Amino acid sequence: MKRRSFLKTVGGMAGAGLLGVPALRAVAATGSRAMAVGLPQRVLGRTGERVSVVGFPGLALTHYDQQECTAGLHKAFDQGMNYFDVAPAYGRNGDCEIKMGVGLQGIDRDRIFLACKTKMRDKEGARLELERSLKRLKTDHFDLYQMHAIFTPEEVKQALGPGGAIETFLKAREEGKVRHFGFSAHTTKGALAALNGFRFDTVMFPISFVDYYRMDFGKPVLELAAEQGAAVIAIKPLSKGAWPEGVERTRQWWYRTTETQEEVDMAMRFALSQAPVVSAIPPSFLDLVDKAVVAGRGYQPVSDAELTRLRAMADDCLSLFRSAEERVATGGGLPRPLGLDNPHEGCPVRDA
Repeated sequence: MKRRSFLKTVGGMAGAGLLGVPALRAVAATGSRAMAVGLPQRVLGRTGERVSVVGFPGLALTHYDQQECTAGLHKAFDQGMNYFDVAPAYGRNGDCEIKMGVGLQGIDRDRIFLACKTKMRDKEGARLELERSLKRLKTDHFDLYQMHAIFTPEEVKQALGPGGAIETFLKAREEGKVRHFGFSAHTTKGALAALNGFRFDTVMFPISFVDYYRMDFGKPVLELAAEQGAAVIAIKPLSKGAWPEGVERTRQWWYRTTETQEEVDMAMRFALSQAPVVSAIPPSFLDLVDKAVVAGRGYQPVSDAELTRLRAMADDCLSLFRSAEERVATGGGLPRPLGLDNPHEGCPVRDA
């Protein structure tokens, strides 16, 4: 498919030269998407696309005005980021989609990988969200379109069954509006059901050292994705788990994050060292995006000494996903919201 530009885009950066940066442990990919400056890229599984090892969290835009959002998006691109992720559930009334659509103006559409999602499990609902998202993002196609926030096998069954969202996905690909398919999930049972139900290209799943060490969270998903050749996009890579009682909240956010550059470096190395993780999306704050970019630029496989430190850190942290994991594993259905500061409109748990 021929690459297309943002609708009504100036495209003033299109002529800028790019420096080649070797992809991490990845063979050269087919396609014409250019290598970003200063930030390594990896091949996105069977798609053959190259994406930066750090992705932009569209949910971050909920915290800032349009001027700050536009500056943050352009800064991320200038730092070497080419992978931008957003969803209609981010912010109230599509706030983050709208801000990203405006903020990405002036960046050549051919030089970014744009991903969006839908929480709708039915064909008609997914179509409505897809068309609205395309309009808000001022583009005529998404490089990756995903089923958003899967928890239960029942959701997967609905989305993949007759009249399900997958019918919209397939039709949209025929129309040139969607290039690759993926999903995000927050429980092992939901993710495995999706992987076993359809040949998805990508999986967004929480890969953080805390839940990985506290309850082996993510291991079965990583293993099955690797077997199938699906790329994993790590969410919550900087998570330090749920807020313990009595601990001062340094951020108004529903989970703790690593804060120092040293801790961010280790947490990102951990996530990016788990095969088949291709990229990691930091928490939704622009200062943490900057720190994640520093970590990505200096990436090297996590060392044994760092693993020892991370395991010790995890011992003092609370699992973020244990409640949802156990509830779904025992047939309890969709979990309740994890807090009052839910930044996702109508979403039972937060993503990114």
